[in-house]
Amino acid sequence: MFDIGVTKLAIIGAIALVVIGPERLPGVARTMGTLLGRARRYVADVQAEVSRSMELDELKKMKDAVVDASRDVEHSLRTSAKDLEHSLLGEPDAAWERVPDGYPQYRHPRKHWRLKRSVMPGWYKAHSRVRTKALSGAARVARFRPPKLSR
Repeated sequence: MFDIGVTKLAIIGAIALVVIGPERLPGVARTMGTLLGRARRYVADVQAEVSRSMELDELKKMKDAVVDASRDVEHSLRTSAKDLEHSLLGEPDAAWERVPDGYPQYRHPRKHWRLKRSVMPGWYKAHSRVRTKALSGAARVARFRPPKLSR
């Protein structure tokens, strides 16, 4: 980075000793070392981030190339399948291609799939005293509070 040799470092150290003084020189040197370490870590992090972004760009380009290739293959398979169908069956009948308007739209048989259906029957829950309704903390305390004794 910088062209600093041993002689230049010695000259800088002698000037710092005269300007700063021998009492504060170790603290200043420690602080400068800490700051220099932080700067090196920051530069290394920036370099790593740049290399990661470059790799990500390369991966995106490769992904786009693979997606384009798969689309081409799918298109060629569809056209060859359609040509084979035409050659085997001839021209398709117009009645087979469209759905008549009188038929209802398809609906999945489990139309209320979000509703929980319990595995255990309700009468068994009541018999074995399984709690089916949630109580708040205050309601639970009020329910199970022992009765007041009268004097």
